[in-house]
Amino acid sequence: MRFGWKIVLGGVIGVFGAACGSVGGVGGGGIFVPMLTLIVGFDAKSSTALSKCMITGAAAATVYYNLKLRHPTLELPIIDYDLALLFQPMLVLGISLGVALNVIFADWAITILLIILFIVTSSKAFFKGVETWKQETKLKKEAARHLEIDEDTTEEMEEKSPPTGSTIVAQAQFSESKREKVSIGENVCWKELGLLVAVWSIILALQIGKNYSTTCSVTYWVLSTLQIPVAVGVTGYEAISLYKGQRKIASRGEVSTNWKIHQLVSYSAIGILAGVVGGMLGLGGGFILGPLFLEMGIPPQVSSATATFIMAFSASMSVIEYYLLKRFPVPYALYLFAVAIIAAFVGQHVVRKLISLLGRASLIIFILAFTIFASAISLGGVGIARAIKKIERKEYMGFEDICSYEA
Repeated sequence: MRFGWKIVLGGVIGVFGAACGSVGGVGGGGIFVPMLTLIVGFDAKSSTALSKCMITGAAAATVYYNLKLRHPTLELPIIDYDLALLFQPMLVLGISLGVALNVIFADWAITILLIILFIVTSSKAFFKGVETWKQETKLKKEAARHLEIDEDTTEEMEEKSPPTGSTIVAQAQFSESKREKVSIGENVCWKELGLLVAVWSIILALQIGKNYSTTCSVTYWVLSTLQIPVAVGVTGYEAISLYKGQRKIASRGEVSTNWKIHQLVSYSAIGILAGVVGGMLGLGGGFILGPLFLEMGIPPQVSSATATFIMAFSASMSVIEYYLLKRFPVPYALYLFAVAIIAAFVGQHVVRKLISLLGRASLIIFILAFTIFASAISLGGVGIARAIKKIERKEYMGFEDICSYEA
């Protein structure tokens, strides 16, 4: 395939997808895959692989951008590492399972699942955005009323006595106490990051070994099974620590941290589900994690940053596997990777400025909802078009046997 107007147009759409996906914390794969298939003209396998390259680029840029940022209201990193420890191992395990189910499930079944799931999650995210918008409006009105009262009080105090040097110093110290940015070394939780990287490395090694073994052989099933204790062990360690109160999801603020066993089991199961669906559709899983984090009471900025941080691991793992399997042309992958990086930086910068200017963190939730809905329309359309072509050609549309599948 030659470099031409289709690649340029795909790059423009990729900029839009990467910007929205990085801000919403969903990666943008639901926009990348249809763009690469319908506009640029890559086959389905290459489109999925190149989409993972773009997701990785956008996620890497977003994570780097967020590494210095702090929680919007608390003295914490904007990335919640305990939340990542609870979900990342399960997501990676689920993606491994989802890739296998992608081979087994019929295309029409995957398309139906995609449309239903994306419409439900985008609707939940939209209504959460409306609710957050209303809360922000209420808080802004209360803040304006308090400001008027404070101004009147300050004027009366100034008439009685001028501000002393100690008062001015105290005010300056208070304004500087909440820092928006710090150094990366100060903002990273190295122990938690080390555990996440260890999980990523071990499961990647097992996946590579599995890809080079004969499908359904003893080695294949052993390497597949060994991923379970790795992922469950790390998530279990985090879940038990949360249950005992030894660790906590600090980004939720003063919300009660008395975790129930069924809650932690449910969250772990949802992490696997996000990975399974992401693996089946060639996406990152953020379209489930993002809305879930919001429902858990995580602020939008932290939800987006943490979901993207988790996706950076799963997407980069897929890219390495696809590269070793020679699933994508490297020059195009580098071009689209660079496009996604630039778009993610621009998207993050612009949206952060808008949030600071308008005081509306709900913008992130609306971008999340829009990106998921757009992905439902685009991916659903591609799936329906493929199903119609198969019907016209009278091709087999049933379920497949993974042991007889040829990659």
